[in-house]
Amino acid sequence: MRIELATAPGDQQYPNEDYASVALPASGSGGALVVLDGVTPPEGDDGCVHSVSWFTARLGGSLLELSGSRRDMPLTQCLAEAIGRTAAFHSSTCDLSHPLTPQATVVMARWDGERIEHLVLSDSVLLIELIHDGVTPVLDDRIDRLRAEGRRLAPLRNAEDGFFTAAADPGVAGKAVTGEFPRGEVRALAALTDGASRWVEKFGEGDWSECFALLRKEGPQALIDRVRAAEHADPDGTAFPRGKTHDDAAVVFVEP
Repeated sequence: MRIELATAPGDQQYPNEDYASVALPASGSGGALVVLDGVTPPEGDDGCVHSVSWFTARLGGSLLELSGSRRDMPLTQCLAEAIGRTAAFHSSTCDLSHPLTPQATVVMARWDGERIEHLVLSDSVLLIELIHDGVTPVLDDRIDRLRAEGRRLAPLRNAEDGFFTAAADPGVAGKAVTGEFPRGEVRALAALTDGASRWVEKFGEGDWSECFALLRKEGPQALIDRVRAAEHADPDGTAFPRGKTHDDAAVVFVEP
């Protein structure tokens, strides 16, 4: 088994709001990965006394524990339970109904000797390398579709006909993109927050297969380094418009 992980803040002066981790059971059979991208709110009141990094640490820790130890629970149920647990930690001090309450995108994968399950919510990415069919990206493309329609995203967050993130409502787990593959068909997995996937999606340095090849050959840190180089080459976002010059980035690569 090969497991490599790298993460880096977009700005060294601020906490990294991404979360990335892998759990391997004591039995030595199977495993689980969790990658979250905390959503940085605009300046102003978000109804919560906690930071986004606090939220992703809490949610990520619960997701890793549940997906790794409760194999009887589908990943959607793990996500719903973890959201409920995290909400309970701060419901007495914070307004969890606020639309900007701390929230995150989610990528999860879990594998054993028989199958590999996956879940994606919002705009982080899971890449699955199949033995006979190359690299398959698992994407929740709702944000891209809304942008293509010229829609304003802010009113559509966690709204019907909009897009969904993991915040305080366990019900969003049912909106995630899910699926599974037979274990024997999968060679490797990679999970990326959008700060890392911008190598493909924003800068066009390669396609998903080329991104996966880079991860296999040079590892997650090399991909983040390539992204940082592309960001520094366009510091004002003139050639490649983007909301942040540099974004938190996290990558997990697994050959299960």
